[in-house]
Order: sequence, then C-alpha cells, then structure tokens
Amino acid sequence: MNPEQKLAELGINLPAAPAAAGNYVPAVRTGNLLYCAGTLPVIDGQLTHTGQAGREQSVETAYQAARVCAMVTLANIKAALGSLDRVVRIVFVNGFVNGVSGFSDSPAVINGASDLFVAVFGDAGRHARAAVAAAGLPKNATVEIQVVVEIKA
Repeated sequence: MNPEQKLAELGINLPAAPAAAGNYVPAVRTGNLLYCAGTLPVIDGQLTHTGQAGREQSVETAYQAARVCAMVTLANIKAALGSLDRVVRIVFVNGFVNGVSGFSDSPAVINGASDLFVAVFGDAGRHARAAVAAAGLPKNATVEIQVVVEIKA
C-alpha cells in the first residue's frame, strides 16, 4: 500500500500546503534529502492549537497539534515532490513544544507526529528526533516540527 492509500485508509485528507510566511521556501532538496521548513498546526489558514502545553493545552491536545503539524509537513512534501511515493524514509524530526516553565512531556507530545509518520510509512517512518520545550512559538502555536526526508532520485 502506498503512502497516499494509507492516508485514505486512516481517513486522513491532507490540508493544502500553506505558502511560506516569509522569505523562505517550504522545502529544499539537496541530493537525496528534502529539508522541510518548520510547520505549525494550520488547516485552511487557521491555527488548530494555540497556547502552552501545561496551561491552555493538555499533553493529549498538544499530541493532536503535533499530528496536524505532521499532516501539514506531508502536504508540503507532496507539493515539493508531486507524490509521497518518492519518500524513501523519514530521517529526522525536530519537535518544539510551546510549554510552561519546566514542561517535561515534550516527547509524549511529539509522538503525535512520530506516530503518524510510522502509520503512513511503516518502518520507513521511524526516525531520529529531538523533542524540546520552548517558552513560545510563532503565532503562539502549541507545536512546530521540522523534518528531513530521504527521497528517491
């Protein structure tokens, strides 16, 4: 089953790939790697999750924010490559969680992105990662992720 069939089986429709919010591009290819810019939990131009984990957001709702970030990243990958079939593997996920001071559950939150990548790509979705709490993120988003993907030439 290819990744887009897997998304359909999971009942997931990818959001439209958002335009860059500044003087950068959503993804850059170099060799067989695609570096994806940071993505926020945005669908139809609206943030789905704002505020800090441990205050306005629980670990569970922040997990959902990370899942939305992964969906947006997949939309950006598809826009850059034309098809998710060109993905060889997810290499690295850098996850940031807008958390209250001392928030220590960032790994549980970023699992929202990691779990989706594994659900879509199987073992090729397993990746190295970082999960870091931050005092704030752009537009007061709850989560932001950056992803590096190995792609077919």
